[in-house]
Amino acid sequence: MKGDEARELLGFPPDSRPSIAQVKAAYKKKVWDSHPDRFPEHAKSHAESKFKMMQEAYSCMMAATHVRVVRKGVYGAHKRGSSTLIKAPFLLIILGTLSLGGFNAHRAYQKQKEDFPVSNPFLP
Repeated sequence: MKGDEARELLGFPPDSRPSIAQVKAAYKKKVWDSHPDRFPEHAKSHAESKFKMMQEAYSCMMAATHVRVVRKGVYGAHKRGSSTLIKAPFLLIILGTLSLGGFNAHRAYQKQKEDFPVSNPFLP
């Protein structure tokens, strides 16, 4: 089965590129509608063939997604934004923590030095 046929069976336009979540949701909906146990005896064979086609379309779409992930890697296959914008908040959090932590440590050291003066030659 080709990708265009699989997309049409799952209810997507032929030129679309649905995400994994969209494919799974469409598959669940279509399988629920075409499950053979929901039909009377005389229509079960048709429903069963349609059900098998849905399964084949789903496996085709998931295989195409898997190929895309293998070729480009997980990040390349699902790339959505600038990595710099993603890294900026974490960098700010780390820099803020280090600067404030350093200030607090210096202040605590000075207070300790004032409260308990020691004549230890190994301490500054």
